[in-house]
Amino acid sequence: MPGIDELETLSRANLGFYEAFQTLDPEKMDAVWAETEDVTAVHPGWALIKGRSAVMESWRRIFENPSMMQFAVTGVELRVEGNVGWVTCTENITSLVDGQVGESRVQGTNVYVRRGTEWRMVHHHGSPVMRR
Repeated sequence: MPGIDELETLSRANLGFYEAFQTLDPEKMDAVWAETEDVTAVHPGWALIKGRSAVMESWRRIFENPSMMQFAVTGVELRVEGNVGWVTCTENITSLVDGQVGESRVQGTNVYVRRGTEWRMVHHHGSPVMRR
């Protein structure tokens, strides 16, 4: 069973991911990810992206469009097994693109690997939540 400290540091790493996302800053996003070529990502509506350079390029492309993004992350659940941790959550997103405010919800899964005392992301998966 993981200790409270492990879950707390994983939670802080996950908050760091969403802080980097909100800044729309590729350098801050780059610092969140593991420095290995086996990282992957799936953005809503995108196919699987493999490799660190391709994943980082995908974030640069995403950050080109909105002038503002805010996240209210809800339903957060954290798990740790050895040196792997994952977080599931709902991303409630408000964005501003070309002067238009948009709201969306994405179901997110973020996978991290512990490197020393730090958690670094190795996979992000976001699936849109359709409104009824």
